[in-house]
Amino acid sequence: MAETKRPSPAAGKEKKKTSPPEGRKKRTAHKTKELSADIWYAVLLTSSLILVSIVIALVTITIGTNRTANTVITEAAPEPEPVIAVKPVPVAAVIPPKPAPVAAAVEKPAPPPAAPAQVPATAAEPVPAKPVTAAKPQPAPPPAAPEKPAPVAAVPARLATPPEQPPKPRHRGTVAVIIDDAGNNLHELEPFLNFPGPLTIAVLPGLPYSAEAARRIRAAGKELFLHQPMEAAGGQPPGPGAIYSDMSPAEVLEVLRRNIAEIGPVSGMNNHQGSKITADPQAMETVLAFCRDQGIRFLDSRTTAETAVPAAARKMGIKISERNIFIDNEQERAAMSRAIKGGLALAAGSGRSVMIGHVWSPELAALLAELCPELIEQGYSLVTASDLIDK
Repeated sequence: MAETKRPSPAAGKEKKKTSPPEGRKKRTAHKTKELSADIWYAVLLTSSLILVSIVIALVTITIGTNRTANTVITEAAPEPEPVIAVKPVPVAAVIPPKPAPVAAAVEKPAPPPAAPAQVPATAAEPVPAKPVTAAKPQPAPPPAAPEKPAPVAAVPARLATPPEQPPKPRHRGTVAVIIDDAGNNLHELEPFLNFPGPLTIAVLPGLPYSAEAARRIRAAGKELFLHQPMEAAGGQPPGPGAIYSDMSPAEVLEVLRRNIAEIGPVSGMNNHQGSKITADPQAMETVLAFCRDQGIRFLDSRTTAETAVPAAARKMGIKISERNIFIDNEQERAAMSRAIKGGLALAAGSGRSVMIGHVWSPELAALLAELCPELIEQGYSLVTASDLIDK
C-alpha cells in the first residue's frame, strides 16, 4: 500500500505564515484608498473655504470702495439746488447678490452696482441669504435744507462800492468874481458868458446894449447885477441913470425903479463910481431900504475909504458884502494874475474874498478861464456874489 504523504507540520506552518501578509496588504490598500479620499475631500473643502473667503473679501472691498467714492463725491459736490430732493434708495437696491455656493462652479464676483442715484428702486431683488455684515451700507444722509437767497445788501462790498475817488483838497476859501461895466457893447461881453464857472456880471443902465446884455447874461446862466451909477467926489460923470447928492429920497427911489425895469430882474446891485454917495449915510439908507424891499442884495464897490455903507447896513440889519480886490487896475496879464493871487491869499486867511474886474479888459476873460480849474484844485470855491452875501 502506497504510503500516503501527509503534509508536514512545517508546511502547514508555512501556509499559515504566508496568509497573514497577503490579508494585511489588502487591508492596508483599502485603508489607503479611504485615507486618500478623505484627504482630497479635506483639500477640496479647504480650497472651497479659501475661495469663499476671497470672494467675500473682494465683495467687501468693492462695496467699501464704492462707499468711499460716494462719500468723497458727496463732500466735493456743491450743495444741491433748493428745488431738488434726493430720494433715498432702498437697501435692497444697493446690496449686491451673494455669490453662489462653493459646491457649484466658483465664479468671479459680479461688478459693483451703479451709483445709487442712477439705479431704479426695482433694479435688484433681495437675496434670501444672510447678509454680509461688512457690506451693510450706511443710510443715505438727509437732503440739506435749502439756503435762502442772499439779500441784495449781502453783495460783496468790492462790487457794491463804486471806484475809489481821489481825496478832495482841503477847503481854503470862498471867492466871488464880479465883472463891471457891461452894456456898452456885446463883443466885449461874449468871452465872459463862456466862462466855465460861476460869475456875476453887472450891467450899466441907459446904454445902447444894456437891456440886450442883461438878457444874454441871464440866458448864459450867469448872475446879473445892476451896476448903479452914483456921483463921484471928484466930479467925473457917472453916466445915465445915476444917483446924485442933491436928489431927494423919492427921486433916488424913482431912478432905482427905472433902472431895474430896464435890465431886471436882477439878483443885486453894486455902485459904479459913487465915492460921494456911498459916503452919505442918509443916501445909502435910502438905497439899502430899496434893496431890502425888492429882495435884492447890495455889494459895496468901495470906491472910497470913507464909505458909510457898512454902518448903514448894520443899523438897518441888512447883510451886504464889500469889494476886496480890483483885478485890472493894471491891465497887463502879469499884473492881473498877481492881483488874483492876492485875492486868493486873502480868501485863504479870512475865508472869503470879493474881486472886481471890468468887461473892457481884453485878457481878463481868458485869464480867469485858465485859472478857474487851478483854483478849484487848490481848494477854493468859486461862487456868485449873492451866494457869498447869503452865507
